[in-house]
Amino acid sequence: LPTQKDPTMLNEQIICREVIDFLEKDQHFREKLHNTDMEDIKQGKLAKELDFVGHHVRTKLDELKRQEVNRLRTLIKAKQDAEGGHEMNHKVLLKQFEYMNHMNPHTFEVEDLDKLIQSATNDLENYDQKRHEEFKRYEMMKEHERKEHLKNLDEEHRKDEEQHYEELRKKHADHPKINHPGSQDQLKEVWKESDGLDPNDFDPKTFFKLHDTNGDGYIDEQELEALFTKELEKMYRPNLDEDDMTEMEEERLRMREHVMNEVDTNKDRLVSLDEFLMSTNKKEFLEPDSWETLEQAPAYTDEEMKLFEEQLAQEESNLNQKTSDLQKQKEELERQQEKLNAQKAELHLPLPPGHQQHLPARS
Repeated sequence: LPTQKDPTMLNEQIICREVIDFLEKDQHFREKLHNTDMEDIKQGKLAKELDFVGHHVRTKLDELKRQEVNRLRTLIKAKQDAEGGHEMNHKVLLKQFEYMNHMNPHTFEVEDLDKLIQSATNDLENYDQKRHEEFKRYEMMKEHERKEHLKNLDEEHRKDEEQHYEELRKKHADHPKINHPGSQDQLKEVWKESDGLDPNDFDPKTFFKLHDTNGDGYIDEQELEALFTKELEKMYRPNLDEDDMTEMEEERLRMREHVMNEVDTNKDRLVSLDEFLMSTNKKEFLEPDSWETLEQAPAYTDEEMKLFEEQLAQEESNLNQKTSDLQKQKEELERQQEKLNAQKAELHLPLPPGHQQHLPARS
């Protein structure tokens, strides 16, 4: 069960990785894990094998669960303290316990493993889609800001800016041919440039072992993404105006997704040696189509851009309305204060510190 090595990774994914690391120390469970496909894992078949692992592994898992339950309870207490005694939405807080049975905080059971696997795999399945959506919004915001900038320029400077923009686009598009990700040509280039080996001696089995960097018998998503670095360096260079590193990471994600769809036949988000060797016999590996890069495949449509700008305009309108309402409230409070001060002066009552009381001069 791979997990994303990312700062935004959810805590249940971290715990899931730690649990699986413990379980893999048990020979029986390790064999079951490697021989069970992802659909069976999702249906809870793997979780039932917990009953057959060794006592020392169960003891470690019990301790891990106690630590995690204590961490979550401390987190909830901290949130309650931060709210200063205000009523808390306990249903929302307890959702943080969904990936473990917190009613039994002492022992790690089959139900815990099943919940944990379900939660982690659901997060992973949604992870890439969220990244694509975030990238689409990033690209639309960048284009929106560019157009807003042009609106504030006179005609001469606007033409200069548009010409400069087109020059940058052409510079970015002027790069060497991009090999189809996962193709023989692409892997041979890695074999030659990164591994320092003769491309004429390319051997898929040796290549797999070289790039299974943690030696677990699988190429995971991070190990796979590392294979695309040479291709990405053809298109992107840090500190160049025409190259956007956020776009580079989206391109890397697209490449990884494509290869996984082609090679990962059991959909467990891992590439086994058998899957890899099988893929090297396919036509797509030997005679691939050309790769469509981001500049050839826009992240958003004209209709999506229109809806996005309408949304921004509505948000700006709402913000302006709130600002106007707050200003009116401020002015009304100031009028009420002035009226109160006048009433106090008439009654010869002392004014608050900082306010001068003007009384009629004595004759």
